[in-house]
Amino acid sequence: SVKDAGPGIDSEILPRLFTKFASKSEIGGTGLGLYISKSIIDAHGGRIWSENNRKGEGATFSFSLPLD
Repeated sequence: SVKDAGPGIDSEILPRLFTKFASKSEIGGTGLGLYISKSIIDAHGGRIWSENNRKGEGATFSFSLPLD
């Protein structure tokens, strides 16, 4: 897992966070990084997810991969 202390994930984008071009970034970005990450993790039988931290202080991104 990776935890940050940014503004968190906008509730409007959270349901589609791992899809192509999902971005509301004020500083730019294509919205492809999390989509590519999910594609790689899915290809290896894993899972990736994200959630906002309590008190509106950032978000946590997690993933898991099978041991086989």
